Amino acid sequence: MSTGFLIGDVTIPGRVLMAPMTGITDLPFRQLACRLGAAYVATEMVASAELARGRPDVMRRAAVGDGLPLTVIQLVGRDPAAMAQGARMAEAAGADIVDLNFGCPAKEVTGSASGSALMRTPDLAGRIMTAVVAATSRPVTVKMRLGWDDASRNAAELAARAEDLGVKAVTVHGRTRQQFYTGHADWDAIAAVKTAVGIPVIVNGDIITADQAREALQKSGADALMLGRGVYGRPWLAAHLERALRDGTVLTEPEAAERFDIVVDHMRASIAFYGPGLGLKMFRKHLGWYVEQAPWPAPADDRRAAKGRICRLDDPEAVVQALADLWHVPATQHLRNVAVEFSPQVAEAASI
Repeated sequence: MSTGFLIGDVTIPGRVLMAPMTGITDLPFRQLACRLGAAYVATEMVASAELARGRPDVMRRAAVGDGLPLTVIQLVGRDPAAMAQGARMAEAAGADIVDLNFGCPAKEVTGSASGSALMRTPDLAGRIMTAVVAATSRPVTVKMRLGWDDASRNAAELAARAEDLGVKAVTVHGRTRQQFYTGHADWDAIAAVKTAVGIPVIVNGDIITADQAREALQKSGADALMLGRGVYGRPWLAAHLERALRDGTVLTEPEAAERFDIVVDHMRASIAFYGPGLGLKMFRKHLGWYVEQAPWPAPADDRRAAKGRICRLDDPEAVVQALADLWHVPATQHLRNVAVEFSPQVAEAASI
């Protein structure tokens, strides 16, 4: 398998992509995943109307930074003008690709006629795509589902319309909106989308292992694949699957010491990005997954207890020490770094 493909004029340096995930793919996570070898990690879902108004938390979701091989900003909304303005702002911020969310199944998103609700209103989806393509010089992509429900699987038709309107790639999650995340992703169904268009198609849903990656690509005929929930607590997964697809190499999971370094570096980056109080709070979901995913020999109840105990800690040094004790790794250097970076004086200065 070749090691990359084109989306418009942008070379994607790999075929294993990471999906935009709200509350997950913030800038610290994206920088970490890319440092570990990921070729493509999209931003969190960014509400175009709130981005245009400059709402601080939404601006953070679209944040760009060093260490990213490319920047993909995903926009969500239902107003073509607001989506166009969001695309212009994304390009001005440095986006290489502007992605449109036609797939989020969350009720708070579909309730405002956005996300996967747009698959029920293809004419509105078309107006959004037309407005965004006209607003930016960057390639525009769309992430969608198979359809709203089993009675209206219209992904192939919407993808064909997207191509006609100038969209450069589509990602399809192999479920309908009404399935949410239940059952199994239907990779075979995505083959109809691939047949309907000439632009790249990316298969998404239930891909965690190298065998699943190969099967999803084979059944769908897709040009690439996108990881979602499988990266929880495993930001190195995209790089591992990329290597497996490229030459069959099966990379081992990080050992305790390496995993410890990754977790602490992620925590430090989160605190530096959000500030001392919010940074640790935002990191806790990742911390919980790191503890759950770690290959330390303990019963499930012990893992849950450790997760609950460590995720209640509100001091970075205490988190470092608790993880070191749990995984039996030395913590001296990390404790020294954290103590210096997040001392009360530093924290006070950061909040001014």
